[in-house]
Amino acid sequence: MKKDLRSHWSLRKMVTRNGMLYPILGFASCVAFLYMSFGDLKLSANFTKGPRFSFVERNGTQFFLNGKPLYVNGWNSYWLMAHSVDESSRPKVSAMLQAGAKMGLTVCRTWAFNDGGYNALQISPGQFDERVFKALDYVIAEARQQGIRLLLSLVNNLQPYGGKTQYVNWAWQEGVGLSSSNDSFFFDPSIRKYFKNYVLTVLTRKNTITGIQYRNDPTIFAWELINEPRCMTDPSGDTLQDWLEEMSAFIKSIDKNHLLTIGLEGFYGPSSPKKATVNPEQWASALGADFMRNSNITSVDFASVHIYPDQWFHGLRFEEKRNYVSKWMHSHIEDCDKELKKPVMFTEYGLSDQNKDFQLSQREQLYRTIQDIIYKSAKKKGSGAGALVWQFFVEGMQEYSDDFGMVPWQSPPIYKLTIEHSCKLARIQGLIQENGNLKQLCSKRK
Repeated sequence: MKKDLRSHWSLRKMVTRNGMLYPILGFASCVAFLYMSFGDLKLSANFTKGPRFSFVERNGTQFFLNGKPLYVNGWNSYWLMAHSVDESSRPKVSAMLQAGAKMGLTVCRTWAFNDGGYNALQISPGQFDERVFKALDYVIAEARQQGIRLLLSLVNNLQPYGGKTQYVNWAWQEGVGLSSSNDSFFFDPSIRKYFKNYVLTVLTRKNTITGIQYRNDPTIFAWELINEPRCMTDPSGDTLQDWLEEMSAFIKSIDKNHLLTIGLEGFYGPSSPKKATVNPEQWASALGADFMRNSNITSVDFASVHIYPDQWFHGLRFEEKRNYVSKWMHSHIEDCDKELKKPVMFTEYGLSDQNKDFQLSQREQLYRTIQDIIYKSAKKKGSGAGALVWQFFVEGMQEYSDDFGMVPWQSPPIYKLTIEHSCKLARIQGLIQENGNLKQLCSKRK
């Protein structure tokens, strides 16, 4: 599990600047008010001018878009909604989405949750902050304008942004909780109702900018049930499996347009003992998650896997870690090619800059290994459907970073590698001549 510094923002509140006492202040304030009042109207007016979007579909082991296979080069910016709440920080969201598009990236994974705490979307069970919901509206509308699709995650297994801990605390506060264990999130009937109500509210939300319900908006690439689910109190995997089956079916009963994935780290569990040797170490098979069993659920459209070799191993040299990543990826792609018959997305991958021997060249080498494996699978029309780097941000956002984060253009080798991979995938899909941005981006990278 990666080092998690994602709760830092909740401890930091925006501090407004003191204005200069000039006579022009009154006029400037008026202009600012008008901009804040009508900025969303401007985005709404421009919405129809953006690229036409269709829903991404799945046929066997491949994603399809407008009848053509789709392979994804993308990234994680979990903070988009949080940074869209205040008008002053919204330009960073737009800048990040624009930068992604300029690198040829097509999908961004981000949080569609914030349960309890500062700037919470869900203040308490069934109670939502409209101001924060409008921030999520903005993220979706702005992504559409930039030609980026979103993989939206619905809850966190970890504590940052509330997570399942917050749901359990709510149940205790209301006197209906069955257990103080965080894992009661998966089996407590009251908490299941809380989460279902949340899902229903999000999926049927009508975007105040675009006028489109989320469940009808093709800007959303897919829904992710939960970030990195684990249920360590039941290593058999039965408790988590039951929750996944119920919640995935519930989502599909509301939204038949969008793809659905789980958000797994990819560890093999009791259902595939022969695969246990592929796990990092023995602990990985006792977390209550089970890649093959979980991913085989009918209402789950594609498998999800994470890649953090330096978090899983502490005694290996870099080359050993890179070799392990190759083995890890090939194993999951083979599973999806031959058994699950579904695409697989490596929805988080990263290399920590806090490793004792860290060099930026190692990050480039590891990322190239990951992208090459995706490319080779794509060329063979295999199930390796894409990968999303953890994580990108823009200048002035260090408090949102962790030891994996980077401003991509400040790391020229990574920036160049990212664009090259986008172009290689685009050529497989035959998209370069159809897309003006890709045509310009890739013309010098044949």
